[in-house]
Amino acid sequence: MAQEMSLGLIEELMDRAWPAQDREDSGGWVMRASGGVTQRANSVWPREQASDHESAVRAATQWYRSRRLPLIFQIFDDERSTGPNAVLDAQRFTRQSETLIMIRPGSPMASLEPLAGGVEISEKPSEEWLRLWWSVDGRSGDAELEIARNILTSCPSIYALVRDDDGDPAAVGRLALVDGRGGIYCMATTAAHRRRGYGRQVLDALLTAGNRQGVVEFWLLVMASNTGAQALYEGAGFAEHGRYLYRQARPQRALSGC
Repeated sequence: MAQEMSLGLIEELMDRAWPAQDREDSGGWVMRASGGVTQRANSVWPREQASDHESAVRAATQWYRSRRLPLIFQIFDDERSTGPNAVLDAQRFTRQSETLIMIRPGSPMASLEPLAGGVEISEKPSEEWLRLWWSVDGRSGDAELEIARNILTSCPSIYALVRDDDGDPAAVGRLALVDGRGGIYCMATTAAHRRRGYGRQVLDALLTAGNRQGVVEFWLLVMASNTGAQALYEGAGFAEHGRYLYRQARPQRALSGC
């Protein structure tokens, strides 16, 4: 059995599973930007302790300002975050989008199991897959969707889509493959198809596909507020392993209504 992943390793895997288009490593802090598409691809990852946290925050401020993006930090819940949090608290950065990291081991014997019937598996996201996911998780239009497509396809992955009895796409998911580990991402079910078991079908298919690839451990991310999804993942053998949240600079002046 593989040794349980450390939080530091999971951070590295997460970064590679959702790679930013623009990236710079500065003194152990990783600046990431992707046109504002998703927080994780447009945030600072304080991978290592900075020698001077205040100077590091100032440098990050300039980096994001030059790209016309808000300054956002991805802060993990461990002792390494004490220094950055002290500076961000003093500057009144917000706290938002608290997220659980859940993990479970791979199951070599499960690789012999057949894939769930009716689940379509591919190595690239189809247009139907993308449109369904974006209709649930997307925030903007076609230009932003194209950036998201580039993020997804920059890491080897397996994509799952399940249809309803009429042949309409009902739910999708993605398994990112990084160094023998697998990250579950983009779990999305249309509003009309929720609470009908489609999400579990997608999850089971991705886990089986990952086991066939020899994945030794899986991880996934789920909002702390989404207790329904947490129950689904716990039922599939996942357990909480850590947490993170995002911290964003407050506007310097009140925003107008226009």
